[in-house]
Amino acid sequence: MARGRGGEISEEDKKRKVSGKSFKEALKIFRFILPYKSWFIIGLVFLLLSSVTSMAFPLLAGKLIDAATGKGPYTIGQLAITLLAILFVQGGFSFMRITLFANVSERAMRDIRLHAYSRMISLPMRFFEQRRVGELISRLTSDVSQLQDVLSFTLAEFLRQLITLVVGIAFVLYLSTQLTLFMLAVFPVLVVAALLFGRFIRKLSKKAQDELAAANVVVEETLQNVQIVKAFTNESFEVNRYGTALEKVIGNALKAAKYRGAFVSFIIFALFGGIVAVLWKGSVLIQQNALTPGELTSFIMVTAFIGGAIGGMGDLYAQLQKTIGASERVREIMEEESEVSLNSETKPIRIYGEVAFDNVTFSYPTRPDVEVLKGVSFQVEAGQKIALVGYSGAGKSTIVQLLMRYYDLSGGNVRVDGKDVRTYDLRQLRHHIGIVPQEVILFGGTIRENIAYGKPDATDAQIREAARKANALEFILSFPEGFDTIVGERGVKLSGGQRQRIAIARAILKDPAILILDEATSSLDAESEKQVQDALDELMKGRTTIIIAHRLATIRKVDFIYVISEGRILESGTHEQLADLENGLYQHLLKLQFEIE
Repeated sequence: MARGRGGEISEEDKKRKVSGKSFKEALKIFRFILPYKSWFIIGLVFLLLSSVTSMAFPLLAGKLIDAATGKGPYTIGQLAITLLAILFVQGGFSFMRITLFANVSERAMRDIRLHAYSRMISLPMRFFEQRRVGELISRLTSDVSQLQDVLSFTLAEFLRQLITLVVGIAFVLYLSTQLTLFMLAVFPVLVVAALLFGRFIRKLSKKAQDELAAANVVVEETLQNVQIVKAFTNESFEVNRYGTALEKVIGNALKAAKYRGAFVSFIIFALFGGIVAVLWKGSVLIQQNALTPGELTSFIMVTAFIGGAIGGMGDLYAQLQKTIGASERVREIMEEESEVSLNSETKPIRIYGEVAFDNVTFSYPTRPDVEVLKGVSFQVEAGQKIALVGYSGAGKSTIVQLLMRYYDLSGGNVRVDGKDVRTYDLRQLRHHIGIVPQEVILFGGTIRENIAYGKPDATDAQIREAARKANALEFILSFPEGFDTIVGERGVKLSGGQRQRIAIARAILKDPAILILDEATSSLDAESEKQVQDALDELMKGRTTIIIAHRLATIRKVDFIYVISEGRILESGTHEQLADLENGLYQHLLKLQFEIE
């Protein structure tokens, strides 16, 4: 679903009409109940039985009144016991219906969430660049919950009220055709009002739901960047921003509630006004001996059931409309094209680590008019170590992203071991590439779990050995819980150097043929940098290594250095060659860094 900034409904959304086609499309999401169709069908049977037995209550209540006046073949005691028995049976039917529908809805929603998340996590990077995290989380939570409400309650309630309408009208026709025709005079008014109010309330409810998603985005962003918030002492600013978003939620929700209240008030007035009219007409028929007091009582009770069903139709209609919108948002994710298949098994391949870029050009999908790389060509032999240097924005990180196939090339070729990277199975290609980023983000579990992320089936001995090689074993064992120490959200309980060494241990465990070091020591103090650098030296042994570096002192020992400027390779050579190059960019960077240090 197209959305405006902040979660507001776009013009396209406002113009979208709910039609038979959109309803049919929305029903596709309910294919997830097919594995549980037997439970669902049995639930529908119990729903039918429950609805029919509820309609027996007014019939027997009327006969009870007739029995009290000496009319009818049954005694008051017999009818009272029958009524209690019906209530007990109806309670059993309702229990079975609710339990069965809950089983279907919970399991189907689990399958929908898992399928949507699996598809989401396998989508290419461009998908995530165009969407905010809070919006995607909202689709997995509130939108799927909306679908669950329909399966577990709204659908059952809609069918129950439909059955009540059909059976109720047949029942009152049987009791008195004259009184039924009189009662049905108000029917068209109620139906038209329900449709008009329902459509309007649906739009308001949908807007409130989108505003809530926008408020969730504020919380998501704030909590993800809480250190920045506190560093700039912007707690009050963020609270105000969230408060403003919540005010929009409240404004839309209260407006929707006001109209729902007006609708309910109208229905109540029309319903009880109709009952008064039916009472008057029924009293006339009793005087004419065309109706008994018990039949009039039954008629009025059934009329109340019918009126309640009509009154609930508007709100249920609005709920169904919201569901169509929610299903569209969830289906949008499910229908996106994945870059990898999570269900297919791929044959393991061996990669030695030879990398070649041949006249590569590239523009990001979000900025197609800006050429980031302009004919980049270089080659790295297996086991060789190279460095990419240059100003920020020169294209260094883009080169690495293209090697990992986060994006497809605009032109040229990238080859690994002589083969175009596009011919490799994407998961197998990335399996042989390891990365240690500048800003290490750890998962909120234990140190053991974060290291094992490089190889989920690793043994404790392998995890320990990886930590040792990464110079992380000493500080890990200094914690009371050792490898079972919780690192906190995004690893906040560890220092920068400790997080880097955990990331290195993770890469060692992965044992990649190609290693990428993206500014791995740039944000560390001198002591931490030495420990991390020693760990990196261990990690780089025997691997093709591509280093992105600003601190040029860390790349003096590499085999080759490429100086990138404005998407082109401006200079290339060893450290000594480039340092001696008069008026060269590398020499300039060296002098600049020496002055700063």
